[in-house]
Amino acid sequence: MSQPPLRAVIADDQALVRTGFRMILAADGIEVVAEAVNGAEAVTAVRRTRPDVVLMDVRMPEMDGLEATRQIMASGADDTRVLILTTYDLDHYVYAALTAGASGFLLKDVTPEHLVASVRLVRTGDALLAPTITRRLIERFAPRDEARSAVHRDLSELTPRELEVLRLLATGLSNAELAERLTLSATTVKTHVARILAKLGLRDRVQAVVLAYETGLIAPGPPSERG
Repeated sequence: MSQPPLRAVIADDQALVRTGFRMILAADGIEVVAEAVNGAEAVTAVRRTRPDVVLMDVRMPEMDGLEATRQIMASGADDTRVLILTTYDLDHYVYAALTAGASGFLLKDVTPEHLVASVRLVRTGDALLAPTITRRLIERFAPRDEARSAVHRDLSELTPRELEVLRLLATGLSNAELAERLTLSATTVKTHVARILAKLGLRDRVQAVVLAYETGLIAPGPPSERG
């Protein structure tokens, strides 16, 4: 039995960007169910259409993508993933959006093939988008030691092996790399990752990476190393 087509919402204040992305997605069988020119419209569109993925611009009038992401995640749209679009790969708004619940981010100059692959990938929650760039971003903007006291998530439910997997996952390793590093099968690694997400109430790997830094499981490098 074939799966229903993946459904997406595109939120960007530039008409040409929306049109281009819509054509790329539609050509690959991804249905664009709504478009929005600002964050408020994006929130309304998501509540109305319940898409699988939202392509969310960061900087938009009236309401930016960060606040829109917060509202979408707070609305209980558990089956919707937000993919942040940005012009710059180290935009501090993107880190804030990831902590607000976004599942990843893309640069706006992404190739059509990578756009489609990323939309499909982020829907599964099975892989971290652009792991090296995401790690750099988190290291730059994650709270320092004095700010971590505000993080209340308890890692004590994780087994020693799960903590080890989370620590390595947070460095940007893929499941295949984790399997090689830990001498485990890919299936076993996938099971560990799924249990970590379930125990910590996380939506996907991106949130797991953010949490690893915010709880101090992984420490950002000193400022001189963070560029």
